[in-house]
Amino acid sequence: MADPNRSSGKAFVVEHLDPELEEWSSLEYATIAAECHAAGSQFLLSSVPPSLKLPVNLQQAKGLNVETRGIEEIYADKKDKVCLLDPAASKDLSPEDGDTFDIFLFGGILGDDPPRDRTSELRKKGYQGRRLGPVQMTTDTAVRVTRMVVQDRMPVEKIPYLDHPELKINKHESTQMPFRYVMGEDGRPIMPEGMVELIVRDSEKGLGDLL
Repeated sequence: MADPNRSSGKAFVVEHLDPELEEWSSLEYATIAAECHAAGSQFLLSSVPPSLKLPVNLQQAKGLNVETRGIEEIYADKKDKVCLLDPAASKDLSPEDGDTFDIFLFGGILGDDPPRDRTSELRKKGYQGRRLGPVQMTTDTAVRVTRMVVQDRMPVEKIPYLDHPELKINKHESTQMPFRYVMGEDGRPIMPEGMVELIVRDSEKGLGDLL
């Protein structure tokens, strides 16, 4: 269980807004946990239904804290320290926000295409909002970018991105991903381990079914 009073590093909270947990989502959550653990920050998966059995990769993930409680209960006394990453916010996230906020909150399904504004459920709770630019991101990308801005002090517009990259399915087919990714040192989009294989495996269903 998470310790909401732990002061070292920032806390990154994904409020899980679905009754189920798809495989692609578990890959994203495992990646977030690993990267947060390496960066000395917390990753909290909140509002997880007690009936939801986590897959093995999340049960074994270092740095993952799982809570059945929601964000309002966990951080009831720290509402002013919570920043909601909201595509509809009027202000972009800045490095200075790392001085103001300790907890960064994400809606559990950011990677809808087209976006379904799942974040509206959290917006109603009255948290201050910040935007990560105009292009839709996957949940792990959104957490990665937020961490780079508030912990590494890199302005959001200076981060190297790849928008809507194409993934080769086979010699004759490719799929265009409808999201923005951080570009890795190899020039390729940073994606969770196993995600490309999952997309290729499910390609015959079409990307719409996957997401």
